[in-house]
Amino acid sequence: MRLARQRLFLLLGSLLFMACDSSIPRPDHAEAHGAHTQAHPTTRADDGVGDPQLPGVGQVDPALEARLRALLAAKGSSYHPRTQHLEGGGAPTYVNRLIAERSPYLLQHAHNPVNWYPWGDEAFERARREGKPVFLSIGYSTCHWCHVMERESFEDVELAAYLNEHFIAIKVDREERPDIDDIYMTAVQMLTGHGGWPMTTILTPDRQPFFGGTYFPKPRLMAILEQIVVRYADDRDALVARARQLTRAITASSAPRPAGDVPGAEALENMARSLARGFDPVFGGIGGAPKFPQPARLMFLLRYYRRTSDAGALRVVRETLMKMADGGIYDQVGGGFHRYATDARWLVPHFEKMLYDNAQLVVVYLEAYQVTGEPRFAEIVRETLDYVAREMTSPEGGFYSATDADSPSPDGEDEEGLFFTWTPAEIEAVVGADEARVADAFWGVSSRGNFEGRTILSRPRPAAEVAAELRLSPTQLSTTIERVRGALYAARARRQPPLRDDKILTAWNGLMISAFARAALVLDEPRYGAVAKKAAEFVTKRLRDDSGALMRSYMDGAAVHRAYLDDHAFLIEGLLDLYELTGEGETMAEALRLQGALDDHYAADEGGYYMTRDDHEALLMRDRPSYDGAVPSGNSVEALNLLRIGEFTGADAARQKAERIFGAFSEGLSRGGLPRMLVALDFYLDQAREIVLVRPRQGSDVDLLRELRQTFLPNRVLLRLDTLELQAQASLLPILEGKRALSGRTTAYVCERGRCELPTSDPATFGQQLRRVRPLREGSAPSPLSLPTRR
Repeated sequence: MRLARQRLFLLLGSLLFMACDSSIPRPDHAEAHGAHTQAHPTTRADDGVGDPQLPGVGQVDPALEARLRALLAAKGSSYHPRTQHLEGGGAPTYVNRLIAERSPYLLQHAHNPVNWYPWGDEAFERARREGKPVFLSIGYSTCHWCHVMERESFEDVELAAYLNEHFIAIKVDREERPDIDDIYMTAVQMLTGHGGWPMTTILTPDRQPFFGGTYFPKPRLMAILEQIVVRYADDRDALVARARQLTRAITASSAPRPAGDVPGAEALENMARSLARGFDPVFGGIGGAPKFPQPARLMFLLRYYRRTSDAGALRVVRETLMKMADGGIYDQVGGGFHRYATDARWLVPHFEKMLYDNAQLVVVYLEAYQVTGEPRFAEIVRETLDYVAREMTSPEGGFYSATDADSPSPDGEDEEGLFFTWTPAEIEAVVGADEARVADAFWGVSSRGNFEGRTILSRPRPAAEVAAELRLSPTQLSTTIERVRGALYAARARRQPPLRDDKILTAWNGLMISAFARAALVLDEPRYGAVAKKAAEFVTKRLRDDSGALMRSYMDGAAVHRAYLDDHAFLIEGLLDLYELTGEGETMAEALRLQGALDDHYAADEGGYYMTRDDHEALLMRDRPSYDGAVPSGNSVEALNLLRIGEFTGADAARQKAERIFGAFSEGLSRGGLPRMLVALDFYLDQAREIVLVRPRQGSDVDLLRELRQTFLPNRVLLRLDTLELQAQASLLPILEGKRALSGRTTAYVCERGRCELPTSDPATFGQQLRRVRPLREGSAPSPLSLPTRR
């Protein structure tokens, strides 16, 4: 939908952008506005209406300043203000209203000289009262270019003074407020034809945008601000009219469209052919640089391969996953994936690590392991989950959000990638010359380096080739590398680490609960199941408001912001996966309660779900998410949740809601913008299996589970219970009716829509039942995918 909006309103956007063109020459701002940096605000103590002590503000409110300073003092000695404006002893020169917020991103800006407000009525009421436009800046805590724009512009006293005098400035964390981000990203895409963060928009006091862009260096940003101030003073009515026109376009873009028919197998075939055309046969991946992992597309191709046996689909997935695992996008020392690669070879990453990327990639590598049996894929799963458990998990069990791309150098300056890169001398200092020689050959380390004079570790050559060159056996090489890897990790841990965003987001935790639960089942790793269970207990208990409604974000002991669609959808998915691992009835009951809340407060009459609850703050639009980007659409995940719930409970109503999602988004499914929803569509078009394993009390299902672990069977639901648990859950899950452990042995039931094959306790027979595949098309297979032969 986002791309459709972009195309649909490109002409409108061009016209509006031209109206706010910032390329017009202007006087030198350093000279023209020097007075602003010298001005001293008056102090006002009578009514408390003023501002903190900041450049360019007209009146200071001593009571407000004192309150903000008290909030700063309450943070204690462990708090380190992120600013270049420091007094003796390291105290920040400036404190603005963001010091009262919990978001790590907003707190990064709490000591800018900009008079920032958080999003809320107070800021817009003041803009209306004073007749000023609103400067809205949206980003997130680990965004590299957000940091650059902060250093260049928002830490600049001159620019801050100009903003403070002529605008009301608002800062938003897109990860906490995806609803706001979605609206104004739509506006920016309409205006410019592209989007990204940091996002910069200018609004009327009625919250309607009339200018938008992304990153601007300080000279260009100052020019834009000057022009807008002039136009807002001289031709405000025209700007307001244009803002209303753009707002109508934004609203129209989110308006429900007539539902279509549920797409058939041709939608899956079209998507597979499209992805095959974009395959890079040299370095793997879909598309050129910069290269993103695109886990939803890889998940789809694995399912396409299962239903068609098309070798091309499997080749795209296998080579992409191998190249990523060997590249610099993967942290060869600590495990886990960086955000994306800036080059075609997967070598030079953007070094931030996001929880949602790693959660989805774990699932893809796990599924690819089931399909191929490739040990390297299981190794990547374990290393990534171990990284998350070790570095990204709170003591209470929730998962943190991200780590930054930048880290401090010895001289205190932030440098991108410094924490993750090495020189030959650094490696030799850790492990000695002999093992350093092995490490350098294995990971491609050189004195010249491959990134600003340092080396991003990768695996540029096959291990067998390196072993032969060094005259080592494969086992000797592997043993040495594991020993060196541990030593390098310990040495790296003594470096100044990148900033970690410690907020706990419900949606992203749902994704990672899924990853740990699925890995525990497939790899037979109980410790991963324990991590998933603890995280689920934390989120379901602590991310609640007083009424019991789900919340979005948790930080410093408090949950904030009512949950969005993706919070519910991703957590429901995680709980269903955890239930398949544990068979605990309360886990399923909680998933069904969350689904009930979603149906009651988020459902759209036309099918699918809105991003926001029905009693949410009134914004310019109430969107139904309809695009799978780095994070899948909540509607895509919900389509599969509903199908699974329908299989678990036998409820036709859940299946019908999924059908309505497919109909409501049939256009996006046909265009290929919803690969994760196509995963759900594959489940729908196939005949899903209902697998019930019933154990006698004190019995084991390990032999039968071994068959299940070795079989890639995505279109199924799994129930694992002993006889006592079965009796307790039978009323909740009618599928359990008539199931029991036969002859005192664990018994497997493989069913389709309630019709079951003969129950069995024999692993071989059970494996045969699992491995039967219904082809994508009965009678005629699709033509083989045609892959490019060169870039």
